[in-house]
Amino acid sequence: MPIWGKVLGTFFGFMFGRIPGAILGFIVGHLFDRGYSQDFNQMGGFGRFFGKADDLNRQAVFFHALFSCMGHVAKANGQVTTDEIKMATALMDQMGLTGETRSEAQQAFREGKAADFPLKQTLQEFHQSCHGRRDILQVFLEILIQAAYADGGLDKAEQKVLENAASYLGFRQHELLYLLSVYEAELRFRTRSHQRRTSSGGPRGRSTYSDAQSLNDAYQILGVNKSDDMAKIKKAYRKLMSENHPDKLVSKGLPKQALELAKTKAQDIQAAYELIKKKREG
Repeated sequence: MPIWGKVLGTFFGFMFGRIPGAILGFIVGHLFDRGYSQDFNQMGGFGRFFGKADDLNRQAVFFHALFSCMGHVAKANGQVTTDEIKMATALMDQMGLTGETRSEAQQAFREGKAADFPLKQTLQEFHQSCHGRRDILQVFLEILIQAAYADGGLDKAEQKVLENAASYLGFRQHELLYLLSVYEAELRFRTRSHQRRTSSGGPRGRSTYSDAQSLNDAYQILGVNKSDDMAKIKKAYRKLMSENHPDKLVSKGLPKQALELAKTKAQDIQAAYELIKKKREG
């Protein structure tokens, strides 16, 4: 805690009022020090002067790392497909990137396609910029997984890039495999309503997404088993909703432009829980 308020208060108090003045000056100085310290801490110390610039720098690192790594994933199997370009473009649209920011994202995507792209260095810098916050790193990795599936599947070259990226971000291989399985479940789950609508009145023999498959994916999304009771399932649901709450992620460093991605994740978790609850109660 600062002490200069007490020192100066005591000094000037003594000059004008001797001992009584010094005592009064000390008290006033102490109150000043305490108030100043609280204001300083609330503003983040030197963050008062560099906070906004630091936020901008973190966002710049996030977007450059994200789109360059997306370009690297897209190029992993030797050729960038139209679907992968559309996915990157759609993501820029979803994030509301325009003007110079969009141009920089497009340039980063092109940089990622280079054979000598420094994946490890790029991700280590990103890891450092977000102070190793696990939830932000996971959102980032999940977007890369989404990019890898943009062409309709995941081949060995793309999976290898994801394995390297996950390692540089601090995730183990079994954690990546789990995230891959969850994403596949989410992907199927999101198409549930659409497939039900399009399958109605369609040709016989058409493959549809059954209620049983939907329920299995709901359990997978929540990371629970069919044998778990509702108390355990509800606990897992609340934990996931807390971890993936958009406002919470933004407060920890996720750029607001990526908020829609977090909302989609939260909606999947909510829908999965509601389906399980409905089946259990029905």
